[in-house]
Amino acid sequence: MFSKSCEYGIRALIYITAKSNKGERVNTTSIADQIDSPTAFTAKILQKLVKEGLVQSVKGPHGGFQLPEGDTSETTLADVVEAMDGIAIYADCGLGLKECSDLKPCPLHETFKKVREDLRSMMEVTTLKDLAGQLESGTAFLKL
Repeated sequence: MFSKSCEYGIRALIYITAKSNKGERVNTTSIADQIDSPTAFTAKILQKLVKEGLVQSVKGPHGGFQLPEGDTSETTLADVVEAMDGIAIYADCGLGLKECSDLKPCPLHETFKKVREDLRSMMEVTTLKDLAGQLESGTAFLKL
């Protein structure tokens, strides 16, 4: 459903959010280890997240990645997915057809349309803060 970079981006942001909530910054190696992602790939993902303003990079001996200054408690999964993959997930055909619409539907169109709407609703109300809270409480994890 999501690209691999988007999946890792979501995981990285959940981890960074959990650490930022404790006033900590984390480095690329630590993030890659905690989300079970290759370090070089994680670095590229983090660059994109910084460019999109979802993460802040601080240089120096006490540097690392953290949430941007200000109120980021309302950053949602939808924000992350749109930054990483765009909005195609909400519009693309369930069968991968180039042309699929209400006027010219594929056999899955109506069913898949409902799934996409439900997915969008869930992602628009699910915040990184909520997900990081599950990580911090031990009720969820990012790697086995």
